[in-house]
Amino acid sequence: MTERDSPYLPGLSLPAPARDGVDASFWEGAAEHRLVLQRCRACRRFQMPAEWICHHCHALDLDWQEVEGTGVVHSWMRVHNASHPALADRVPYLVVVVEVTNADNVKLLGNLLGDPSQAVAIGDEVSVAFEDHDDATLIQWRKT
Repeated sequence: MTERDSPYLPGLSLPAPARDGVDASFWEGAAEHRLVLQRCRACRRFQMPAEWICHHCHALDLDWQEVEGTGVVHSWMRVHNASHPALADRVPYLVVVVEVTNADNVKLLGNLLGDPSQAVAIGDEVSVAFEDHDDATLIQWRKT
């Protein structure tokens, strides 16, 4: 049994994003190594999480647009305790909330790649890193 095959919960594999529904374009962009965010055609504001209606002006005319793939650390946490036995060999790791550059204060959650003991500070500049797996491509971050 490989690391990816280990059960997350009895009878279930490790969680992976559902690549359907309103955020399908986000995951399709990630699979192509592009960071795309939902944007309202009426007020031109970005938003995440994706919805069927604009968070700002309530228009129903939404699209997806590629963004730079850079940002700053808005918040962070170093995880030392696994939330489930299947994750025990994955600690420690860093989780960051990143405010995406030029995207109307949209914030995305992901892991900060690299040494899990590295220094991290709010305001650190980061760039997107695409982590390919068999079942999905995840949005992660690296310090720049």
